[in-house]
Amino acid sequence: MKKSIFISLLALVMMGCGKSTDRLLTSATGSIYECIVVSPSSVSKALCDTMRADMYGLPQMEATFTTSHVPVNQFDDLFKASRNILLIDINEHKYTQVKTTKSRDVWSKPQAMIRIQAPSEEDLLAYWQTNGGRIREWFVQEELARQIRFYRANTNKDARAILNKQGYDILIPEDYMLIMDTTLKVNDNMVNGKMVNVLWCCNNKGPMRKDVVVYSYPYTAQEQFSNDSIIAMRNTVMGKLVTAQVEGSYMGTEYKHFPPVTRSVAALRDTVGGFYAMETRGLWKIMNGEAMGGPFVSLTRLDQVNGRIVTAEAFLYAAGQKKRNAMRQMEAILYTLKMPNEKE
Repeated sequence: MKKSIFISLLALVMMGCGKSTDRLLTSATGSIYECIVVSPSSVSKALCDTMRADMYGLPQMEATFTTSHVPVNQFDDLFKASRNILLIDINEHKYTQVKTTKSRDVWSKPQAMIRIQAPSEEDLLAYWQTNGGRIREWFVQEELARQIRFYRANTNKDARAILNKQGYDILIPEDYMLIMDTTLKVNDNMVNGKMVNVLWCCNNKGPMRKDVVVYSYPYTAQEQFSNDSIIAMRNTVMGKLVTAQVEGSYMGTEYKHFPPVTRSVAALRDTVGGFYAMETRGLWKIMNGEAMGGPFVSLTRLDQVNGRIVTAEAFLYAAGQKKRNAMRQMEAILYTLKMPNEKE
């Protein structure tokens, strides 16, 4: 009897070892938007400077990534568990040209890693000067995708139900309270007095106030996706929605120090389809009232089914606080915006 039990257990162990290809990975270490740069010291400054470039649209300068340099000979198991790794391998005997490899979950999970192989420091720096910004952006997208996976577990079902009636969906987190579901009449040149549907949610817990506003309006011309048109509609909608204690005050857009900028962006790998959107970043401020302001970011997309434009905006008020991580977490919410013709 004991021999039979032993053989059965041994068989189970062998079956598990033979069929399973999954590896048990440790949890990644480090905070969000931290990256370790593993490289020779002679090139570390150029690499770190690019990764630490200022994130646009914040009232105080904050680095896109917080970086730490690790010499190649000190890259041990402790550092291999880091969530974001930029690994440089320079060897004139092994490589004849620069090659870049992107990997996920190599030594821990969730983990993003880019390995750059180069025959010389000169070749590496020339490549980095051209491609460093895109590499930094890839790490940003990996962080946003991780945040989206976190949001999928707990969302505000009431807010999503309202949007679903309009044909849209967005993963509003559960800790965001529904503030307003309304329609506004907008006298905009492009919209011509048509109605704008608005959903407003807010997280006012702790030292920061985080707001997400989703609004949709008729599509009439391609020019509506320009920076000027997006900001004009933003000023109209947010000016009607957000006021302060002083009578006659309203939310506007800051142009002097950090003018709002718009660029085209594509879907993240963990979002629906291959959508095209316009991303706008800038600063908001209260006009004719208190000295209040902060950063905002929005995504503007076309709803081809209903002939409408949908803008999802996140704005933050956090006086005296670091804002990078909070803004990036809110930005991830916007990337979950789904149109009527998109399915999981």
